[in-house]
Amino acid sequence: MILLVNGPNLNLLGEREPEVYGRTTLREIEAMVRDACAGWDVTVEPFQSNSEGALIDFIQEHRAVAKGIIINPGAYTHTSLALHDCLKGVTAPAVEVHISNIHAREEFRRKSVVAPACRGQITGLGVRGYILAAEWLCAEIGAQPRR
Repeated sequence: MILLVNGPNLNLLGEREPEVYGRTTLREIEAMVRDACAGWDVTVEPFQSNSEGALIDFIQEHRAVAKGIIINPGAYTHTSLALHDCLKGVTAPAVEVHISNIHAREEFRRKSVVAPACRGQITGLGVRGYILAAEWLCAEIGAQPRR
């Protein structure tokens, strides 16, 4: 199982700043990730919250069964040492995903305190970054693609 974790304001994808984040909704992203993982016989458990504690509780609750984590921490990217520590405390590899290129945006968005707790970061590739993270995690956890 791969956890698909999205932080604050990502529930508004498709309507919030479409010039930055596009018009794809979170539900559509969840379906795209499920489809990408289905070819590997890997299930996806999506979760979104605007609350830092709820994100941490979800990851910890699933820590024994999760084989990988795709996480877009939203604004917590830049502030949440608690989320960083949570990811460091689980064995599942995590990939941090951002739809926009956080390194080419406002100065305050350019540093991720979550990234050091992740195996990698995909940023600026739009919603396709979620699919790339899913494919990498499926291969990394040793799943076999369907033939």
